[in-house]
Amino acid sequence: MDYPDTQTYHTKLVEEIREAAARLLAEDVGPGDITAQLIPDEQFARARVITRDACVLCGVAWVDELFRRLDTTVTLRWQAADGDALAAGQCFLELEGSARSLLTGERAALNLLQTLSATATHTRHYVDLVGDTGVRLLDTRKTLPGLRLAQKYAVACGGGHNHRIGLWDAFLIKENHIAACGGIEAAVSAARRIASDLPVEVEVETLAELDQALAAGADVIMLDNFGLDELREAVRRTAGKATLEASGNVDRNTLRAIAETGVDCISSGALTKDIKAVDLSMRLED
Repeated sequence: MDYPDTQTYHTKLVEEIREAAARLLAEDVGPGDITAQLIPDEQFARARVITRDACVLCGVAWVDELFRRLDTTVTLRWQAADGDALAAGQCFLELEGSARSLLTGERAALNLLQTLSATATHTRHYVDLVGDTGVRLLDTRKTLPGLRLAQKYAVACGGGHNHRIGLWDAFLIKENHIAACGGIEAAVSAARRIASDLPVEVEVETLAELDQALAAGADVIMLDNFGLDELREAVRRTAGKATLEASGNVDRNTLRAIAETGVDCISSGALTKDIKAVDLSMRLED
């Protein structure tokens, strides 16, 4: 159950990479790096980027695009690819070119890498906790502002799966939608009339609402803050008639038990919002 349309997603991702690189440079460099002007324009340099933390790498295309915009003569040699596990102290990128350009692009590149790698690393940790259960770990829309597609890409690099990208590519009918529409059946029927080709997910808070969502023909049913016994009963009642997604009260301590109830998916906002930046460092070589 990967909601994003593949072609649309990749097209938007390419656009996002270009826009993010331009935005990062505008934010950090502005009209020009005055400190870099201390260095002779013709001075050549080599640099190495290492990680001080064990992590999962993510953000290669963003850094490539950033330096392409900054200085096309800078050469980047990646020693690892997105999704690769890196050990603490490992060098994963070598650069060479204008010393000015390397130093000007340093912080923007590392900021992006440390954030996306953190997302991928956090996701990989969660995925490893439930790897033998068959459950699919989903992200949410609880992403850092301006980094929606980038973080969802990072989740995929970490072994997770993407829920809907935004409000436009799938229905997610929640409590207030249900109340405004006059019930679960009415809401699902309206969704089918509006866009019959899009998946329809209904969030339920009780087993009685689960029964209503099943009767209405929902494709996916989100079980919001269900206890473990309720989750097991929901799996029994559903019997494969819809995809079941557990949500709420999901952390590293509860994840395994939730997965073992037999639900198909678990969604967690923690994958993208409760992250700690990976410690990265770039050093010029003598």
